[in-house]
Amino acid sequence: MKELYAIGVVARRTGLSVSAIRFYADEGVVTPTALTEGGFRQYDVHAIARLELVRTLRDLGAGLDDIRRVLTAETTLPDLARTHLRLVEDQLRQFRARRAVLRTVVRQQTTTDQVSLLHKLVSMSDDDRDALITRFWDFVTDGLDVHPTYVDGLRSRRPHLPEEPSTEQLEAWITLAEIVQDEEFRTAVREFYHRTFGTARGKLMATPEMMARAEKHRQLLIEARAAQQSGVPADSARARDIAERVAADSAEFTATVTGKHDVERARRSITEFDRNGQGAQWLAKSTGLKLLTRYHSLVATINGTPQPGPDPGKAAALREWLAAALR
Repeated sequence: MKELYAIGVVARRTGLSVSAIRFYADEGVVTPTALTEGGFRQYDVHAIARLELVRTLRDLGAGLDDIRRVLTAETTLPDLARTHLRLVEDQLRQFRARRAVLRTVVRQQTTTDQVSLLHKLVSMSDDDRDALITRFWDFVTDGLDVHPTYVDGLRSRRPHLPEEPSTEQLEAWITLAEIVQDEEFRTAVREFYHRTFGTARGKLMATPEMMARAEKHRQLLIEARAAQQSGVPADSARARDIAERVAADSAEFTATVTGKHDVERARRSITEFDRNGQGAQWLAKSTGLKLLTRYHSLVATINGTPQPGPDPGKAAALREWLAAALR
């Protein structure tokens, strides 16, 4: 004869309250195995196992009808799990969006009028987000007289919010969506590009040939940075070889623009490197460049890609390593 347990014992074993066990019995979800002469409910181990399953499914958000279908084998447990997994994932996306909005409200001291706007930004569809960025680049590049390939490259630098973004990615999107609609930001970026590429030299720098040359030089610097960071001594033959190739490539690059090929001058520009020189001062003062860096940094966060450009401190350390290798 199988052992039966009183409802109080069942409550302790399942973690359900006595009233909950009675409720499930009255609803026909898990009925008692037997009733005593006094009308007290008793349950065997199989009924207890079903009650434990009921509690787990309820904790996971399943409704009584769904639980009945599982217990009567009208639906499988994996099918029910798949259905509820989709619901949970939808809820998680909504909670991440709400958390991003609330964090932005706290951080920016947002007014009541801005809260609905923030919620709208995180709730945008992929097409709406893409259209917003397209309008930004349309404004920035309108009338920019450079090679079409360069403009296409600019317009391709856009965010792609993943299907399940983190709160950090949502916060970055909120910030990006706000700044690309800000008239001052849009105008400053537009003026930077038109000023930079408004000269004959600027137009030349935006040609596919010069972009290819710039990419070649970037790859050389990546090789140099890898050697420097791996501990290759600046006074080694390998460091000298890399530095000489960087100087030679710099001279070739400059010759393409100015028509003057001067390797010695390129070497001097490296060996006499001053971290606070004119180049560094120009970078510090260039508002447009700072704004572009902000844009690309936010896009990198949203896309989950490395931050653009080297760390200023690491870049200076590399230049000093190259300078030491050439001296």
